[in-house]
Amino acid sequence: MQYLLVGLGNPGSQYARTRHNAGFMVLDEVAEKWGADWKAWQNLGDYAKVSVGGQDVFLLKPTTYMNESGRAVSSLARFYKIAPQNCVICFDDISLDTGKLRIRKNGSAGGQKGMKSVIEQLGTQDIPRLRLGVGPKPDRFDLANFVLSNFSKTDESVLKEALTRAVDALEVYLKEGLEKAMNRFNG
Repeated sequence: MQYLLVGLGNPGSQYARTRHNAGFMVLDEVAEKWGADWKAWQNLGDYAKVSVGGQDVFLLKPTTYMNESGRAVSSLARFYKIAPQNCVICFDDISLDTGKLRIRKNGSAGGQKGMKSVIEQLGTQDIPRLRLGVGPKPDRFDLANFVLSNFSKTDESVLKEALTRAVDALEVYLKEGLEKAMNRFNG
């Protein structure tokens, strides 16, 4: 069986450490731990292929900007014949405190435009996802300005631990299944 792990974010060094790039950060940690080498995918993203527990696992970071992420996801998933249920989309969530993880089997986009694009392109909400908390948004901030802001020093240390847990959660998912990952890492 083949799997696809996707990190949502925006391309460009100016966005590298912003809250909206939490999905990219998860995939960068995964790639580092599993020794992945990134390559270009059809001018739509960067991808890599690794083996985890005997499973072929593709990693993808769309470079289409957040709102068009689904184009890259559907292109790679269709090319390698990976079912939406074997994809995990990793992205930021302002409704969760910084560092909190939430894994779900399916559901709506919840206002996250990158996930909305993925759902539209794959034609289903039955797509597992790992949400990484980057909030809550302070009242004084505009939403776009907040998600495109860098983490504070305090939040950076919380984020570092959360990224490690996110990689562990994805490994449990691949080796033991979604239910075990949800039971162990949702918090």
